[in-house]
Amino acid sequence: MAKTYQQKMQNIKQAIDKRIEKANIEKGLVVLITGDGKGKSTSAFGTAARATGHGLNVKVCQFIKGTWACGERDLLEAAGVEFSVMATGFTWDTQNKETDKQACQKVWQFALKNLQNSNVDMVVLDELTYMLNFDYIDHNEAYQAIKNRPENQHIVITGRGANEALIELADTVSEIKSIKHAFDNGVKAQVGLDY
Repeated sequence: MAKTYQQKMQNIKQAIDKRIEKANIEKGLVVLITGDGKGKSTSAFGTAARATGHGLNVKVCQFIKGTWACGERDLLEAAGVEFSVMATGFTWDTQNKETDKQACQKVWQFALKNLQNSNVDMVVLDELTYMLNFDYIDHNEAYQAIKNRPENQHIVITGRGANEALIELADTVSEIKSIKHAFDNGVKAQVGLDY
């Protein structure tokens, strides 16, 4: 039995080693994290923390969110990561499309500047999908800025409802599915877990 297991693991190792050998392209990637489940921004901030830990220059653009305390932002800013935050909160709270759009454009201008900067290794575009879906940002301008960024710059995009064009543009797409959420049972957002 031990010999059968060892042979099985050896076959798996050989298959994986072949895939690793073939993966020789090095370039900046576009990672898209979408879906209706919890954890899209959390995943993006984890990636930003990983990159920062390796000494990469990371910039974060936070759309939609911004009026709540944000533990990830506090931690990453203390590590030297620069943020631009809409700071208007959720659109259903503000209920003013024009001021939301203006706040979005301010963050988008920060994003554009960094998407053109070869000294920036990673740009996180947290909740960008909403800005595209609400037409707060011109779709073509966004796609061109992402396509024409410096060759080795990584982009991490989050948000529900990613459209087909954004999915096509991305190198890696993960969809987070909601199976169950405490909020649906009346549990409020928890400091350190939800924000």
